Amino acid sequence: MTRISHFILARCALGLAALAMAGCAAAQYKIVHADGSVTYADRPPPSAAGVRISRLGSSAAEPAPEAALPRELQQAVQRYPVTFYATTDCAPCDSARQFLQRRGIPYRERRIAGDEDAQAFETALGARTVPALTIGAQRLRGWSEGDWSAYLDAAGYPRESRLPRGWQAPPATPLVAQRPAATPAPPAEAAPPLDAPTVAPAPAGLRF
Repeated sequence: MTRISHFILARCALGLAALAMAGCAAAQYKIVHADGSVTYADRPPPSAAGVRISRLGSSAAEPAPEAALPRELQQAVQRYPVTFYATTDCAPCDSARQFLQRRGIPYRERRIAGDEDAQAFETALGARTVPALTIGAQRLRGWSEGDWSAYLDAAGYPRESRLPRGWQAPPATPLVAQRPAATPAPPAEAAPPLDAPTVAPAPAGLRF
């Protein structure tokens, strides 16, 4: 009887382990709580103090995309991501950027820094007016706080910042990836001077 009980308990333990492994395999995120306990989930949980979240299959230090954002912002970002287009030395661009930061909008900034960027911007948005904003597929050309606010409201973004403390927008990137400068070819070596041709004496009896 004792041997049968041990056998049954061992089979149950193996079954539980298999279920746990199956749950981990289906999960996409690893959550390390403040007390050191670890759980797995198929979607990132709301942010909380002392909680570290990483995507399975990546390095532990790599955070899951938008994992640190509150659920309300996560849903808006996933459905209607915000991209901000600007140039340098642009007062309206600075005002628009401050508005996005003040309202707590998670956005990505694309910088128009050259002719290739300007051409790509015109192709993507159909104009060269900056600043510009895209909210999902919606394009807003030119800075208007009223228009931008109305469209952000419709997309479900909160009117007051819900961003975690210390959150910063990713660094601005150009629209067109900068190609590495071509390495100049080494100067061609001067060809050695040609020696004067040597004319062999004509055989006796030949004429020219």
